[in-house]
Amino acid sequence: MGMKVKLKNLCSGYGNNKIINNINLEVALGDSLCILGPNGAGKTTLFKTVLGFIKPIEGEVLVNEKDIFKISRKELAKIIAYVPQVHVQPFSYTVLDVVLMGRTPYIGNFSSPSLKDKLSAEEILYKLNIYNLRDKIYTEISGGEKQLVLIGRALAQESQVLIMDEPTSNLDFGNQIRVLEHVKSLVKEDNIALVMTTHHPNHAFICSNKVALMDKGSIIKYGSKEEVLTEGNLKSLYGIDEKYCSFKGETYEKNI
Repeated sequence: MGMKVKLKNLCSGYGNNKIINNINLEVALGDSLCILGPNGAGKTTLFKTVLGFIKPIEGEVLVNEKDIFKISRKELAKIIAYVPQVHVQPFSYTVLDVVLMGRTPYIGNFSSPSLKDKLSAEEILYKLNIYNLRDKIYTEISGGEKQLVLIGRALAQESQVLIMDEPTSNLDFGNQIRVLEHVKSLVKEDNIALVMTTHHPNHAFICSNKVALMDKGSIIKYGSKEEVLTEGNLKSLYGIDEKYCSFKGETYEKNI
Protein backbone atom coordinates (compact mmCIF):
# COMPACT_ATOMS: atom_id res chain seq x y z
CA MET A 1 0.00 0.00 0.00
CA GLY A 2 1.46 3.40 -1.00
CA MET A 3 2.10 6.37 1.17
CA LYS A 4 -0.88 8.65 1.96
CA VAL A 5 -1.31 12.02 3.62
CA LYS A 6 -4.70 12.48 5.21
CA LEU A 7 -6.29 15.56 6.79
CA LYS A 8 -8.95 14.37 9.20
CA ASN A 9 -11.53 16.81 10.58
CA LEU A 10 -8.76 19.42 10.65
CA CYS A 11 -9.34 22.74 12.39
CA SER A 12 -6.42 25.12 12.81
CA GLY A 13 -5.56 28.73 13.49
CA TYR A 14 -3.84 30.97 15.99
CA GLY A 15 -4.66 30.64 19.68
CA ASN A 16 -8.33 29.76 19.84
CA ASN A 17 -9.10 31.65 16.62
CA LYS A 18 -10.00 29.04 14.00
CA ILE A 19 -8.93 29.96 10.48
CA ILE A 20 -9.63 26.60 8.82
CA ASN A 21 -12.57 24.41 9.75
CA ASN A 22 -13.24 20.68 9.42
CA ILE A 23 -10.93 19.99 6.46
CA ASN A 24 -11.00 16.41 5.16
CA LEU A 25 -8.63 15.61 2.29
CA GLU A 26 -6.50 12.67 1.21
CA VAL A 27 -3.51 12.65 -1.15
CA ALA A 28 -1.70 9.51 -2.34
CA LEU A 29 1.35 8.92 -4.52
CA GLY A 30 0.61 9.93 -8.11
CA ASP A 31 -2.05 12.42 -7.04
CA SER A 32 -1.80 16.08 -7.96
CA LEU A 33 -4.14 18.27 -5.91
CA CYS A 34 -4.65 21.93 -6.75
CA ILE A 35 -6.28 24.19 -4.15
CA LEU A 36 -7.95 27.36 -5.42
CA GLY A 37 -9.47 30.12 -3.37
CA PRO A 38 -9.58 33.89 -2.90
CA ASN A 39 -7.13 35.74 -0.69
CA GLY A 40 -7.88 35.09 2.98
CA ALA A 41 -9.45 31.69 2.29
CA GLY A 42 -7.07 29.96 4.73
CA LYS A 43 -4.69 28.30 2.26
CA THR A 44 -1.52 29.55 4.00
CA THR A 45 -2.76 28.43 7.42
CA LEU A 46 -3.62 25.04 5.94
CA PHE A 47 -0.10 24.64 4.56
CA LYS A 48 1.54 25.74 7.81
CA THR A 49 -0.46 23.07 9.63
CA VAL A 50 0.34 20.31 7.14
CA LEU A 51 4.03 21.26 7.36
CA GLY A 52 3.92 21.00 11.16
CA PHE A 53 4.48 24.69 11.93
CA ILE A 54 1.06 25.11 13.56
CA LYS A 55 -0.58 22.51 15.78
CA PRO A 56 -4.23 21.74 14.99
CA ILE A 57 -6.91 23.04 17.30
CA GLU A 58 -8.89 19.93 16.42
CA GLY A 59 -8.39 16.97 14.09
CA GLU A 60 -5.20 15.49 12.69
CA VAL A 61 -2.64 15.54 9.88
CA LEU A 62 -1.68 11.91 9.24
CA VAL A 63 1.07 10.28 7.19
CA ASN A 64 0.24 6.59 6.77
CA GLU A 65 -2.12 6.97 9.75
CA LYS A 66 0.66 8.44 11.95
CA ASP A 67 0.25 11.94 13.42
CA ILE A 68 2.93 14.24 11.94
CA PHE A 69 3.48 15.82 15.35
CA LYS A 70 4.77 12.46 16.56
CA ILE A 71 7.38 12.42 13.77
CA SER A 72 10.72 14.24 14.22
CA ARG A 73 11.32 17.33 12.07
CA LYS A 74 14.21 15.55 10.35
CA GLU A 75 12.10 12.52 9.46
CA LEU A 76 9.17 14.70 8.37
CA ALA A 77 11.52 16.53 5.97
CA LYS A 78 12.17 13.19 4.29
CA ILE A 79 8.42 12.81 3.70
CA ILE A 80 7.19 16.33 2.89
CA ALA A 81 9.08 19.02 0.95
CA TYR A 82 7.95 22.63 0.59
CA VAL A 83 8.45 25.11 -2.25
CA PRO A 84 7.60 28.63 -1.03
CA GLN A 85 5.92 31.35 -3.03
CA VAL A 86 8.71 33.85 -2.45
CA HIS A 87 12.28 33.06 -1.43
CA VAL A 88 14.85 35.70 -0.56
CA GLN A 89 18.35 34.23 -0.35
CA PRO A 90 20.48 36.57 1.80
CA PHE A 91 23.83 35.05 0.79
CA SER A 92 25.46 34.57 -2.60
CA TYR A 93 25.12 30.80 -2.87
CA THR A 94 25.53 29.04 -6.18
CA VAL A 95 22.60 27.19 -7.71
CA LEU A 96 24.25 23.86 -6.84
CA ASP A 97 24.66 24.95 -3.20
CA VAL A 98 20.96 25.89 -2.96
CA VAL A 99 19.90 22.48 -4.29
CA LEU A 100 22.35 20.78 -1.91
CA MET A 101 20.51 22.41 1.00
CA GLY A 102 17.76 19.90 0.32
CA ARG A 103 20.13 17.14 1.45
CA THR A 104 20.20 18.55 5.02
CA PRO A 105 17.95 15.80 6.49
CA TYR A 106 20.52 13.21 5.40
CA ILE A 107 23.65 15.03 6.59
CA GLY A 108 24.94 14.84 10.17
CA ASN A 109 25.03 18.00 12.31
CA PHE A 110 28.77 18.46 11.91
CA SER A 111 29.21 16.92 8.47
CA SER A 112 29.53 18.31 4.96
CA PRO A 113 27.68 17.09 1.85
CA SER A 114 29.18 13.86 0.55
CA LEU A 115 30.09 13.05 -3.04
CA LYS A 116 26.82 11.10 -3.22
CA ASP A 117 24.89 14.23 -2.11
CA LYS A 118 26.61 16.35 -4.77
CA LEU A 119 25.97 13.79 -7.51
CA SER A 120 22.31 13.61 -6.46
CA ALA A 121 22.02 17.41 -6.67
CA GLU A 122 23.67 17.47 -10.10
CA GLU A 123 21.33 14.75 -11.35
CA ILE A 124 18.36 16.86 -10.28
CA LEU A 125 19.75 19.87 -12.16
CA TYR A 126 19.95 17.67 -15.27
CA LYS A 127 16.38 16.48 -14.77
CA LEU A 128 15.09 20.06 -14.53
CA ASN A 129 17.17 21.15 -17.56
CA ILE A 130 19.07 23.75 -15.53
CA TYR A 131 22.46 22.06 -15.21
CA ASN A 132 23.93 24.99 -17.13
CA LEU A 133 23.11 27.17 -14.09
CA ARG A 134 25.14 24.93 -11.76
CA ASP A 135 27.78 27.53 -10.87
CA LYS A 136 25.62 30.64 -11.31
CA ILE A 137 24.84 32.81 -8.28
CA TYR A 138 21.24 32.11 -7.23
CA THR A 139 20.39 35.80 -6.68
CA GLU A 140 21.46 36.67 -10.23
CA ILE A 141 19.27 34.25 -12.22
CA SER A 142 15.74 34.87 -13.53
CA GLY A 143 12.51 34.33 -11.59
CA GLY A 144 11.56 31.23 -13.55
CA GLU A 145 15.03 29.76 -13.05
CA LYS A 146 14.88 30.50 -9.31
CA GLN A 147 11.57 28.65 -9.08
CA LEU A 148 13.05 25.59 -10.78
CA VAL A 149 16.04 25.72 -8.40
CA LEU A 150 13.67 25.74 -5.41
CA ILE A 151 11.86 22.75 -6.88
CA GLY A 152 15.27 21.12 -7.25
CA ARG A 153 16.05 21.80 -3.59
CA ALA A 154 12.76 20.17 -2.61
CA LEU A 155 13.48 17.14 -4.83
CA ALA A 156 16.89 16.76 -3.18
CA GLN A 157 15.03 15.94 0.04
CA GLU A 158 13.80 12.78 -1.70
CA SER A 159 10.39 13.47 -0.17
CA GLN A 160 7.29 11.72 -1.42
CA VAL A 161 5.03 14.75 -0.97
CA LEU A 162 5.70 18.10 -2.63
CA ILE A 163 3.82 21.15 -1.36
CA MET A 164 3.94 24.30 -3.48
CA ASP A 165 2.49 27.68 -2.52
CA GLU A 166 1.51 29.54 -5.72
CA PRO A 167 4.65 28.38 -7.54
CA THR A 168 4.09 30.64 -10.56
CA SER A 169 2.87 33.81 -8.83
CA ASN A 170 5.80 36.02 -9.84
CA LEU A 171 6.53 34.52 -13.26
CA ASP A 172 5.71 35.64 -16.78
CA PHE A 173 3.40 33.46 -18.87
CA GLY A 174 6.16 31.49 -20.56
CA ASN A 175 7.89 30.62 -17.30
CA GLN A 176 4.55 29.74 -15.67
CA ILE A 177 3.97 27.08 -18.32
CA ARG A 178 7.54 25.76 -18.12
CA VAL A 179 7.36 25.36 -14.33
CA LEU A 180 3.95 23.69 -14.46
CA GLU A 181 5.05 21.28 -17.19
CA HIS A 182 8.08 20.30 -15.10
CA VAL A 183 5.84 19.75 -12.08
CA LYS A 184 3.44 17.65 -14.14
CA SER A 185 6.24 15.40 -15.39
CA LEU A 186 7.70 15.00 -11.89
CA VAL A 187 4.43 13.66 -10.53
CA LYS A 188 4.20 11.18 -13.38
CA GLU A 189 7.83 10.08 -13.59
CA ASP A 190 8.80 10.11 -9.90
CA ASN A 191 5.39 9.00 -8.58
CA ILE A 192 5.22 11.73 -5.95
CA ALA A 193 2.16 13.40 -4.46
CA LEU A 194 1.71 17.10 -5.23
CA VAL A 195 -0.35 19.70 -3.38
CA MET A 196 -0.26 23.23 -4.77
CA THR A 197 -2.21 26.47 -4.53
CA THR A 198 -2.91 28.84 -7.39
CA HIS A 199 -5.24 31.67 -8.37
CA HIS A 200 -5.45 30.42 -11.97
CA PRO A 201 -8.02 27.70 -12.74
CA ASN A 202 -6.24 26.90 -16.01
CA HIS A 203 -3.14 25.89 -14.05
CA ALA A 204 -5.17 23.16 -12.39
CA PHE A 205 -6.05 21.79 -15.82
CA ILE A 206 -2.38 21.64 -16.78
CA CYS A 207 -0.97 19.64 -13.89
CA SER A 208 -3.68 18.40 -11.51
CA ASN A 209 -6.05 15.47 -11.35
CA LYS A 210 -7.86 16.67 -8.22
CA VAL A 211 -9.12 20.14 -7.33
CA ALA A 212 -10.35 21.64 -4.06
CA LEU A 213 -12.10 25.01 -3.87
CA MET A 214 -11.48 26.73 -0.54
CA ASP A 215 -13.29 29.71 0.94
CA LYS A 216 -13.60 31.13 4.46
CA GLY A 217 -11.52 28.32 5.91
CA SER A 218 -13.54 25.47 4.45
CA ILE A 219 -13.37 23.19 1.42
CA ILE A 220 -16.56 23.92 -0.51
CA LYS A 221 -15.94 21.63 -3.49
CA TYR A 222 -13.57 18.69 -3.97
CA GLY A 223 -13.19 16.22 -6.82
CA SER A 224 -11.81 15.84 -10.34
CA LYS A 225 -10.91 19.01 -12.24
CA GLU A 226 -13.71 18.36 -14.72
CA GLU A 227 -16.28 18.11 -11.93
CA VAL A 228 -15.07 21.05 -9.86
CA LEU A 229 -13.88 23.70 -12.33
CA THR A 230 -17.28 24.72 -13.70
CA GLU A 231 -18.46 28.21 -14.50
CA GLY A 232 -21.01 28.08 -11.70
CA ASN A 233 -18.50 26.95 -9.07
CA LEU A 234 -15.96 29.60 -10.03
CA LYS A 235 -18.63 32.31 -10.05
CA SER A 236 -19.64 31.26 -6.54
CA LEU A 237 -16.04 31.09 -5.30
CA TYR A 238 -14.80 34.42 -6.64
CA GLY A 239 -18.08 36.35 -6.79
CA ILE A 240 -17.69 37.41 -10.43
CA ASP A 241 -19.87 37.28 -13.53
CA GLU A 242 -20.03 33.87 -15.23
CA LYS A 243 -18.74 35.32 -18.50
CA TYR A 244 -15.31 35.70 -16.86
CA CYS A 245 -15.34 32.07 -15.74
CA SER A 246 -15.89 30.56 -19.16
CA PHE A 247 -12.87 28.64 -20.40
CA LYS A 248 -11.95 25.24 -21.72
CA GLY A 249 -9.06 23.84 -19.74
CA GLU A 250 -8.46 21.00 -22.16
CA THR A 251 -8.23 23.42 -25.09
CA TYR A 252 -5.90 25.69 -23.11
CA GLU A 253 -3.63 22.76 -22.28
CA LYS A 254 -3.64 21.53 -25.88
CA ASN A 255 -2.61 24.90 -27.28
CA ILE A 256 0.43 25.59 -25.09
